[in-house]
Amino acid sequence: MERIKEAIAKAKEQNPDIERIPSKSPTTSKTATIVPESGDIKYQQTRVVDLDMKHLEESRIITLDSEDPNSISFDILRTQVLAKMEANNWRTLAITSPTPECGKTVVSINLALSIAKQTDYTALLADFDLRRPRVGVYLGLPDNNTLSDYLDEKIEFNDALVNPGIPRFVVLQNHDAIRKSTEILTSPKVKSLVMDLRDRYEKRICIFDLPPLLSTDDSIAFIPQVDCILLVVASGETKKSDVTECRRQLQAHNLLGVVFNKSDEKSAGYYY
Repeated sequence: MERIKEAIAKAKEQNPDIERIPSKSPTTSKTATIVPESGDIKYQQTRVVDLDMKHLEESRIITLDSEDPNSISFDILRTQVLAKMEANNWRTLAITSPTPECGKTVVSINLALSIAKQTDYTALLADFDLRRPRVGVYLGLPDNNTLSDYLDEKIEFNDALVNPGIPRFVVLQNHDAIRKSTEILTSPKVKSLVMDLRDRYEKRICIFDLPPLLSTDDSIAFIPQVDCILLVVASGETKKSDVTECRRQLQAHNLLGVVFNKSDEKSAGYYY
């Protein structure tokens, strides 16, 4: 955990102009605007929240610790994903799984953080699992000013964005389940939102954490709006028949690959 603290402190030193509010503060939000200036990113109006390191560790968010052998696996995944997306000029990525409890949200967060460590890119992680949103919970973010509030027209869109104290990383979180989720995900308002997120910054990678593919029709309805997909499966839990069915449903889309999660195999770490 000390190494994670050091990593975040180093990131903050690189961006001293960030205005911060304490985590779990429900009343002191800022509207969000990312303004690149001279190669640096300054969150002039962005709501910034300091993360709880112990909570991150308990939630298996490990990518901030570059010396953690398991974080190297996400950095390798990041490089492979970015290479394919860059080659095809893709900027939107959906992450889903065949069934619940495969770890897709943890993979989404760790991959987004790994991408944000690349100075050439910014990462936006959107919690589009409208039936069971967990991104904000895993990161320990305040539960106010969410995607749900924006969709209900209670707040402006920029007010729903959060920077968790990490440069080049923004989260569009949600905390409450949303009814008629399939209809919401395919609505003109959400389609316009996705296009805006994609086109707002040239070097932004947008990751959408979606519901399990075989549990609802939310994911298969939303996926035509993104450029490519990652499928997360759980070692010893996901059935071969489920993977086969997912590949069949995704055959008309750009499936980047399958992430084998929850493996007992330990990383060997750096080789010299």
